[in-house]
Amino acid sequence: MIKSGKMGYFHEDIAIFAEEMQKAMNNQRILITGASGFIGSTLTDQALELGYETWAAIRSGSSRRYLQDKRLRLIELHYDDPMKLTQQFRELVKQTGSFDAVIHVAGLTKAKRLDDFDRVNYLYTRQLAEALQATGALTGTFVLLSSLSVMGPGDEKGYTPFSMESEPRPNTAYGRSKLKAEQFLVSQQSFPWLIVRPTGVYGPRDRDYLILMKAVKNGLDVGAGFRKQLLTFIHSQDLAAVIFTLLAKGIKNKCYFVADGDSYTDSEFNAIVKEALGKKNVIRLKLPLWLVKPAAFVSGRLSALMGKTATFNSDKYHIMKQRNWSCDVTPLQEDIGFTPRWKLREGVQMTVEWYRKEGWL
Repeated sequence: MIKSGKMGYFHEDIAIFAEEMQKAMNNQRILITGASGFIGSTLTDQALELGYETWAAIRSGSSRRYLQDKRLRLIELHYDDPMKLTQQFRELVKQTGSFDAVIHVAGLTKAKRLDDFDRVNYLYTRQLAEALQATGALTGTFVLLSSLSVMGPGDEKGYTPFSMESEPRPNTAYGRSKLKAEQFLVSQQSFPWLIVRPTGVYGPRDRDYLILMKAVKNGLDVGAGFRKQLLTFIHSQDLAAVIFTLLAKGIKNKCYFVADGDSYTDSEFNAIVKEALGKKNVIRLKLPLWLVKPAAFVSGRLSALMGKTATFNSDKYHIMKQRNWSCDVTPLQEDIGFTPRWKLREGVQMTVEWYRKEGWL
């Protein structure tokens, strides 16, 4: 194996390609939506590092904490108004030209109302793609950041990993909305698309796994269900490396699962977190699913009544209930020779150190 900068590790047969990727990306223009968030800002950092002319799409109220680089070009897109969105791209094409790639990260992982998932994750994706097509604002590939959640429950007896031949059967509003967005893109005959379905994404700037780590730091480890649960993960920097390598190789009209290639029981994952935090004495509390289900329902309803976004709701219950999150990443390994720079133990340790440096822990 040969190390190639911050872009991860690649097999020897494409090491030269990986090393020269930065030169290939110079002078290419890329648009990254959801750029202010955890994954979007990580992609933005790597796009700048690779030499892209990088456009970061944000909302008016978005934090710009991670978008301070003066090379960035910020833009607010009117996802909710197709006519305005189309006009925006028409003017952009006249003023600065088209984009060589668009990475669509913007979306909802939790919402006040379940129909918000469909509106933002499906409809806004469709309207963005249609505006790009109508104006010729994209000459390259449209990358959709989807999710392993589109698959729904898998094999929870033999724990067979999901493969690209597995039929998606999403059981959450979030998963269904992402699958609808995927299906729309696949239906487009002359629109180059690329779909990536990452598993649990962690790393610096993430706040979802931070909640778990704070609980462990405070001596409490809470789990749901008593049957074995297999989990999979990908570090945010490795996810970014995968996307940019796929783009650089010109791969399109394909879909990939993205994970580090290993599966972990929930106990193994918790042990890694405890080790990274230096915690030895932690109370392990396992809650039965029959108790978690009504609690999630009540939490979701109360949050809705108060006009707040619920982190713990019925959609989240289905995610917690699922026992098998393993997936086959062989196609990704074969097509770009990718293996992760960050295995889970080292990646969690690195993330914990970042949290501490930032004062989050």
